[in-house]
This record gives sequence, C-alpha cells and structure tokens, in this order.
Amino acid sequence: MRLGKRLEQLKSMVDSGYDHIWDCCCDHGLLGAALLAECAAPNVHFVDIVSELMQQLEQKLKRFFPRENASQNHSQWHVYCEDISNLQPQELGGKHLIIIAGVGGNLISEFVKNILTKNPTTEIDFLLCPTLHQYTLRQQLIALDLRLKSEVLIADKNRYYEILLVSNLKNSSLKVSATGESIWQAKNAADEKMISAYLLKTLAHYNRVQLNSQLDVRQIIDAYSSVKFTS
Repeated sequence: MRLGKRLEQLKSMVDSGYDHIWDCCCDHGLLGAALLAECAAPNVHFVDIVSELMQQLEQKLKRFFPRENASQNHSQWHVYCEDISNLQPQELGGKHLIIIAGVGGNLISEFVKNILTKNPTTEIDFLLCPTLHQYTLRQQLIALDLRLKSEVLIADKNRYYEILLVSNLKNSSLKVSATGESIWQAKNAADEKMISAYLLKTLAHYNRVQLNSQLDVRQIIDAYSSVKFTS
C-alpha cells in the first residue's frame, strides 16, 4: 500500500500505546488501513458520513483484513457511517487517537469541540491536518486548552500542510501557538525555502482577504508578520 507524502507524515506521527485509533476517512481510509496492517492499535475505527464510501471501504477491509485473522495480528477493524461529531469513544474506554484530515480548519474545529463535549473524561489525542483555515483551528485548540505534542509543516504536490498532534491531557505545559512555533524552524536549506514560501503565501492570502472582503483580518496579518523562522 503506497501512501503519499502527507499520509506518510501522518502515519509517522502515530505512536504506540493507543487502544483505539479513529481514521475519519481521509483519502478513503488509506491511512487507517496502513495502520491496521502495522497493528498500530488493537482497534482501528473508520468513520465517515458518506454511506457509499463506507460500504466500499468495508468490502475492501473484508477482503484484505478478514476478521478471522484478527486474532493473529491483534488488530480489529470497525466501520461506522455517521457524523464525526457524534463519536463517543468514552463508551469503549482506553486511550484514543482521532485522526481528522482532508477538510478545512473550520470544520475540524467543530468536530474537535463536539467530541470533547461528549467525552469529557476520555483520554484523547487528535492528529489534525486541515486543508485551510489553519489559524482558525489553532484558535479553537487554544480555547479548548489542548496541549501540543508535536507539529509539522510539509509540502506535498504544490500544497502546504500544517499537521498538529494535540492532547486533552494537561500533563504537558506546551500550549498551542496561534501561528505555530517549531514549524518555522528549518533544519536545512530545503526546509528554509519551504517555510519562506509558505509564510509568503499565507500573508498574501490574508492580505487579499483584507482588501476584498468585509472581514477584518489585520490581527491575523500582524500575527504572521511577526513570525521569524530560524535555521
């Protein structure tokens, strides 16, 4: 199973120790299937609201991961056709990782808030990769007082992605930054080029919004204008 750069990066950020991993069906469940193949957790759950997609995915899982082999690889898969906001991992107990990617930061913000509201005592990490509205998502994560475990900036097929791994446990003092911190730290010349291009593109976007709409985004422009990347 070949994953693109974005999914490979997401996969690399999944640690062991989770009892349940929830793939909210970015790229038709490819990431969850890869994690299932590696026995990344005892249970891998696939969730999407599109019934046709979930039916197709279930048939593929039956073919490549037959349930009678579950005892051999110590992983089981579960398929749900429902709104991500309605997830209730608290009913299952244990530690959970919920992966949400492939949609905008506004929608991810709603999902995360609703899940936490419905599951206030459950240990949950979120691995998030918004397609846009990264600043909006970060503001929501800050408001929810989630703690940052790691963040990464990547370029894939001429698009840029911020990936954030956050937790509802307060055993870390590292809070989410409004614009990010470690994503602006370049390790080499290629990183520096990518970071510079992403920052310029982000500022250009919000400057266009400020000029061409009724939204006042000067605060966001100021925030990104103050970013200093290091190498």
